[in-house]
Formats: sequence, structure tokens, C-alpha cells
Amino acid sequence: MAFEHTTKAFDSDLQELTRLVAEMGGLAERQIVDSVDALTRRDVALGARVVAADSEIDQLQRVIEERAVLTIARRQPMAVDLREIVGALRVATDLERIGDLAKNIGKRVNALDNDFHPLKLIRGLEHMTDLVQSQVKAVLDAYAAHDLPAAMVVWNGDEEVDAICTSLFRELLTYMMEDPRNISFCIHLMFCAKNIERIGDHATNIAETVFYMIEGQQILDKRPKGDMTNFADAAPGNT
Repeated sequence: MAFEHTTKAFDSDLQELTRLVAEMGGLAERQIVDSVDALTRRDVALGARVVAADSEIDQLQRVIEERAVLTIARRQPMAVDLREIVGALRVATDLERIGDLAKNIGKRVNALDNDFHPLKLIRGLEHMTDLVQSQVKAVLDAYAAHDLPAAMVVWNGDEEVDAICTSLFRELLTYMMEDPRNISFCIHLMFCAKNIERIGDHATNIAETVFYMIEGQQILDKRPKGDMTNFADAAPGNT
């Protein structure tokens, strides 16, 4: 009877951890969308709200860490049960970093104060954001459902994000070489695109955590990554 009570108590603790991670994930998803929306519309007020909202994500991470430590101390879980708690901690860490990256984008809204605002670049950034945001949502759903095939779809999709980022960097480089007045804007946009690409990396991290939780080991295969070392090859004079 005592064992059954302990099992129910542990299940309740896990459900609460899962709920907190889901809440944190929802906030992180909103931050991704709002940060790029603020950037593309040059909405300074929205950018400021994104920066301010990051503290809520940070607070949730602290709560998850505290609950996880308490659960380990009280229930002394073994094997697969312990992996569930470690998984929640790892996902929370990635979500906290996603929040930081979105905040960094929000901080750059103020810097985009010139008239240079090419639609092609903005559309490219929005497309990349849509893809990454859908990856974050899909991997969080996979985490909640313990759906390994769905998590692996996200893990294998990281290369597509890298390819879009490389293409966008090439476009930005071209605009900078055509007119030095574009350099400041393009550098800010480069940093934002890189932040979005890194958010995609954190979605891939979460997919690896799902694999660890279910399989009890790390993914041994090499992570699929696009080659971003030669994006400058497409610049004028280099082709």
C-alpha cells in the first residue's frame, strides 16, 4: 500500500513538472513569434514587451529546477523515472535559452531606424521563423506525448533551417557590398537570423532529450547540420 501511495505521489510530481514545462514552452513559442513580429514591423513597444517577458520564462525554469530536486529527494526515483525528471530539467534549460535568444531579437528592434527595409530579406526571415517555431511546437508536443518518431522528424529537419539561414546570409552580404549604408541594418538582421537558427538548434536538443528519455541513451548518430562556413562564396566577385 505504501508503495502504491509513493507511486501515485511520484506520478503527481511528474505531471506537475510536465505541466510547468508545457507552460514554459508556450511562453517561449510566443516569444519567438512576437520578437520577429516586432522586428519586421519595427514595433518598439512589442520589442520591449518581449524583453520584459523573458523574466517570466526564467522564473519558470527556477520553479522547475526546485520541483525536480524536491522530487528526487522525496521519491528517490530509479532508471526510467529518473530520466523523466532529468528530461524535464534539460527541456527547461533549452526553453530558457530560447527565451534569451528571442529577447536578443527584441533588443535589436530599436536599432532598425533607417529607411532600408527590403521585403525579400524580411520575408526570408519570417519564413525561417515560421519553420523554427513549428519545430519548437512539434518537439514540445513530442516531449509531452513521448512520441519518439515525431521528435526524430524535428531532429532531422535542422538542416533545412541551416540552409535558409545560409541563403539569407548570402542575400545580406550582397546588400552590404552594394551599398555601405545598408551595412548596419544587415548586420542587425544577420544577428537576428543567427539567433533564430540557434533556436532551431535548441529544438533539436529537445528532440535528443526525448530520445534519451525513451531509449535511455544518447543519440549516437551525428546531428544533421547545414554547412554555413562558405556562405560568402555567393558574394559578388566570389563566383
